[in-house]
Amino acid sequence: MSRPSDVPPAPPAGERPAPDAPHRIVPINERAAGRRADVFLSLRFNDWSRTALAGFIRSGHVASDTRTLKPSSTLKQGEVLRIYIPGIAPHDEPPPMPPVLYEDEWLLAVDKPSGLLMHPVGQKWSWGLVGVVRRARPDADIDLAHRLDRETSGVVIVTKHPDANRYLKKMFADRKVGKVYWAVVRGAPTWDEITCDAPLGHREGSEVILRQGDNPLGAQAKTRFKVVHRIDAGSVASHALVACKPLTGRTHQIRAHLEHVGFPILGDKLYGQPDDVFLELLEKGITPRVRGLIGFPRHALHARSIAFPHPKTGQIVRIRAPLPPDLRAIVHGNVPTWPEALAAVEAEAGE
Repeated sequence: MSRPSDVPPAPPAGERPAPDAPHRIVPINERAAGRRADVFLSLRFNDWSRTALAGFIRSGHVASDTRTLKPSSTLKQGEVLRIYIPGIAPHDEPPPMPPVLYEDEWLLAVDKPSGLLMHPVGQKWSWGLVGVVRRARPDADIDLAHRLDRETSGVVIVTKHPDANRYLKKMFADRKVGKVYWAVVRGAPTWDEITCDAPLGHREGSEVILRQGDNPLGAQAKTRFKVVHRIDAGSVASHALVACKPLTGRTHQIRAHLEHVGFPILGDKLYGQPDDVFLELLEKGITPRVRGLIGFPRHALHARSIAFPHPKTGQIVRIRAPLPPDLRAIVHGNVPTWPEALAAVEAEAGE
């Protein structure tokens, strides 16, 4: 097809967008470099035909920061494309800028809410943290220094200069950044502190490809856990607030290690559940059964603090993000619940 049916129509032929019009930024990485521009875009946004995308390149609705782009142009690593195509580019107002925890001329740290993507993904436009910050700081060269899962809340470092971005990414790669997460777990740990040193790879026997678990052939993974607070909610199942310090950086490391030690994260749809719960979620959405088993709308994981050497001074910067209201309520003894409004919407949808 040449255009998805649920996005605005293309602008009139010959009408070039203003440079400051809403647009989507797509950096060209090593894998994309060397492809023709129209071929890359047709692979990246395959709801659109290559012919239609070539027309958008010619009309200026796909532009490069460094040159005049043609459909046949060979893309270069590090090049930045700006896409003004309706449906791929923003067509609504961004969500509010998250609270700023720290800011200077090199970087800023924000308190990301749960549910906000780090960057747009997929065919259709959706606001991500990087786009929200770029809109709020238009004069800065905004880029992400690291990532959090969509459902994870908490502190995120965003750089304002390419040198700062390169520096901090190297610090993360060299494990010179200290991170602590807080998780609300299901159950009451009998230990105060514990270290999980279990290699992680695909969980043997799991039908879910992305599910990680203790695997002798997996990558080394190590996480320290410390109970911050044991939660007494009366006669209901117990919970605890646990501080998690990853000493390695593996996919889903904290979630998989907490499952491994017997205390999975509240609200986790993958870990601490049989495979069929996650598969049912993918196929049917949030059914009453899925909602009842996971117990909370999102995995209760929060990026509590981060410490890193500053890219200019080298001095250690320490930043904390307070617990968001949904997790703070549980820590204060409220029974974890699914918001009534969300449950009502799901009920109307036949879920």
